[in-house]
Amino acid sequence: RMNCKEEDDSSTDCSSNNVKKMLKCVVVGDGAVGKTCLLMSYANDAFPEEYVPTVFDHYAVTVTVGGKQHLLGLYDTAGQIDLRDDPKTLARLLYMKEKPLTYEHGVKLAKEIGAQCYLECSALTQKGLKTVFDEAILTIFHPKKKKRRCVTCHSCCTVV
Repeated sequence: RMNCKEEDDSSTDCSSNNVKKMLKCVVVGDGAVGKTCLLMSYANDAFPEEYVPTVFDHYAVTVTVGGKQHLLGLYDTAGQIDLRDDPKTLARLLYMKEKPLTYEHGVKLAKEIGAQCYLECSALTQKGLKTVFDEAILTIFHPKKKKRRCVTCHSCCTVV
């Protein structure tokens, strides 16, 4: 239910044409990977010039989808412990001979986990940045249908 009022407290038309739907986008990931810069670059159309600690809790931008305007709430999360200097983590990566993720491997992994798609972007250059958020928004309106893996299982989980 929504109650719309103008500044003079008189009621206004609350039809769906006048109400913007709020969409929520939460960015999660390891610490120091650029979540805050990604959000700030998208919201402000510019990369932050100085280091920005995670103080970008929430920001809202207006986006147009299918000719209709929506509010997109952007939510930042604090990253987890930085394990780049952890001896056990470094030894494990060395043992596994880890390399940077290739685009092809990203696409394959996205298919394996049932992701909508795999995209790459740069908060610094903004290359692919709008596409990442556009695809995330379109996924809200046109989600990929999940294949049912388990017909008799009652402990299945749906992630939205």
